[in-house]
Amino acid sequence: MGTDEADEDGGGGGGQRPYSRSRSVAGCVIAVVAGAVGFAVWLHGAAPGVSGAFEGERDLSLVYGELPLMLFGVPALTLAAWSLVGTALRHRAARLPGAAALAASLTAALLALSLVSWVCLLWLESRVEPFVGRGW
Repeated sequence: MGTDEADEDGGGGGGQRPYSRSRSVAGCVIAVVAGAVGFAVWLHGAAPGVSGAFEGERDLSLVYGELPLMLFGVPALTLAAWSLVGTALRHRAARLPGAAALAASLTAALLALSLVSWVCLLWLESRVEPFVGRGW
């Protein structure tokens, strides 16, 4: 563990590239934001089923099933899209600056987050339909 290994890595950063710290911070921010969005989508979509909007009947499977799915699934899918696009850009376009690749992968993460949130809202809408009493 001498200085030869640090020189081969491009610095004493443990083999990390100069832009990997910004990628790490961006990944953490994406995970937190996606988790908050997943919770907000669940809160908005599952409210009628959890609060007992129709004759006081409640569906607690929304709490035990859909809440963990959205708290962990939305960030996982968003991070997967972000990571795949970032990796593809780094391998395919070596001439692309690190900041441009990071911006492109963040855009992909935002698009994935929007798509996953929309699908989750559609799913929750179908799940709480018996509790809403549409057309009454």
